[in-house]
Amino acid sequence: MALRSGGSGRVARDAVHHPLFARYYARVSVAAESRMGMAEVRRELLAGLSGRVIEVGAGNGLNFAHYPGAVSEVVAIEPERVLRKLAVEAALRAEVPVDVAPGAAEALPVKSDAFDAAVVSLVLCSVRDVPRALAEVRRVLRPGGVVRFFEHGVGGGRAMTFTQRALDRTLWPRLNGGCHLSRDPVGALREAGFELGPYRRLTMPENGPTLPTSYCVLGTARHPGREG
Repeated sequence: MALRSGGSGRVARDAVHHPLFARYYARVSVAAESRMGMAEVRRELLAGLSGRVIEVGAGNGLNFAHYPGAVSEVVAIEPERVLRKLAVEAALRAEVPVDVAPGAAEALPVKSDAFDAAVVSLVLCSVRDVPRALAEVRRVLRPGGVVRFFEHGVGGGRAMTFTQRALDRTLWPRLNGGCHLSRDPVGALREAGFELGPYRRLTMPENGPTLPTSYCVLGTARHPGREG
């Protein structure tokens, strides 16, 4: 695994600690695989990937079962201890090699230009510094490397947007592991210098009540290569 000892900053072994939320998320996310169609979304997210992949914010490792056989290695970074333990267990069941490691999105503990692809899945909502995290993704990707993303964020009309922003200013992040509802993942990727490829917006669940968390985007971006 392309781990490094230094880099853009030191990160504690447990850079994030939300044990109660982690246990709640683990239960809900497993149920969502079938009830909300998340398993199919994960398959679409990861289809066609190959080579060495870094997954940023791997959670409890539900993506691992969907990596195609052309992937030679997945390095999965997860900062939360409870979720990381579950991810290690999921890695043992995966059909591709998966190495789970502690670390934060803002200071990935891996070498530069080391990966063919990066996966960010329901993580940009909760990182502390989105521009810094995406700068790290650019750093660790080889020029021309691909980013696969599935994120929730701002959406709906004025009333929903107002509700999302109001929740972000009050208790939502504290109760939900630092999650924010009104971020714009597509805009953040563009501002970070990635070239946006095909993406589509969807609501989760597709058939059910529309919630502040329902507005999602699934797509591809690309490392633009060297500048200058």
